[in-house]
Amino acid sequence: MPPPQPARLHPADLMRLGGTGLRARPLRAVLSALGIAIGIAAMVSVVGISTSSRASLDRTLAALGTNMLTVSPGNTMFGDTATLPDEALGMIERIGPVTSATATGKVEDASIYRTDRIPEGQTGGLSLLAAQLDLLATVGADLAHGTWLNAATARYPAVVLGAAAARRLGDVPSVYIGGRWYTVVGVLDGVPLAPELDNAVLVGWDAAKAYLDFDGHATTVYTRSVESQVEAVRAVLAPTANPESPDEVQVSRPSDALAAQRATNQTFTALLLGLGAVALLVGGIGVANTMVISVLERRAEIGLRRSLGATRGQIRTQFVSESLLLSLLGGVGGVLGGFAVTLVYATTQQWPAVVPLWAAGGGLAATLLIGAIAGLYPAIRAARLAPTEALAAA
Repeated sequence: MPPPQPARLHPADLMRLGGTGLRARPLRAVLSALGIAIGIAAMVSVVGISTSSRASLDRTLAALGTNMLTVSPGNTMFGDTATLPDEALGMIERIGPVTSATATGKVEDASIYRTDRIPEGQTGGLSLLAAQLDLLATVGADLAHGTWLNAATARYPAVVLGAAAARRLGDVPSVYIGGRWYTVVGVLDGVPLAPELDNAVLVGWDAAKAYLDFDGHATTVYTRSVESQVEAVRAVLAPTANPESPDEVQVSRPSDALAAQRATNQTFTALLLGLGAVALLVGGIGVANTMVISVLERRAEIGLRRSLGATRGQIRTQFVSESLLLSLLGGVGGVLGGFAVTLVYATTQQWPAVVPLWAAGGGLAATLLIGAIAGLYPAIRAARLAPTEALAAA
């Protein structure tokens, strides 16, 4: 007759067997799982807090305009100041990734005074700009008080003052420009993305043409585009704005905020990898230590099971499953703890609470992998014990 084959353990039996080993020493199991949980919670919370901080930073950088580019005329080959074609704004708006575009035009030979009694030479260094109606939305500007130009006021003598211009002119109901009074309908807050607007007095595009001999050429075009396509848009802005002479067009580089955003992302990534590796290493050492001690203390059990017919493979499987179960408990507790820490800290900092799913899933997967590796040596050591040796040592 062929020798009897050892029975195969069902996965459910393995879970019960591993759980029995943990329940036999609950305090040690809890402390070991707690050590793993602290390591995983540290990793998840570091990822979560860093990601939440990065999300808050991304919001701030997005508000500062990481996707804004400006187009302005450069110089001709003879050194004169070039001009943008009348069709430049419309052509730029047709670029696929461009979400919005607007323009201002410098009104030449126009000085701004708070009264008609001021000598002609004392202009205060303010510039007069013709503005499109969608300027505020594109450059991210806000009104300090009053209203912005609309379809009606943009056709008549009405102006909006930049923040610095308003401070220089004072609280005046109107300003004197080119022999005509212009009603002040609003004042802007400071515009970080377009500081040239702070020292400007803004008049409607049609009004500038009608009353101030404005030639209608844009001197600055502001564009917003899809974040991921900023550099691609920058590459085509000059030939789009002036197809005949693209070298006479100046295009701003992506903002410094975008460069800061990329540098921050790289720094956070390196930090997370380092801290995560340390946390997993600490957890793995804790599991290995627990399982080695468990083998030493459970020699009698190992010898009895071997004498009753348990194979070396079954002994190895028992201790590996016990290690995996211990790691799983610690990993789940660590992930939940990491979520809680991230939520509390992000709330206190008024950040959006963000924990990437890869951090939770990766933390559990890495914990199980480390647990399997940490439990493998103790399991092999337990399987090598001969029944008589194990019972004698007990």
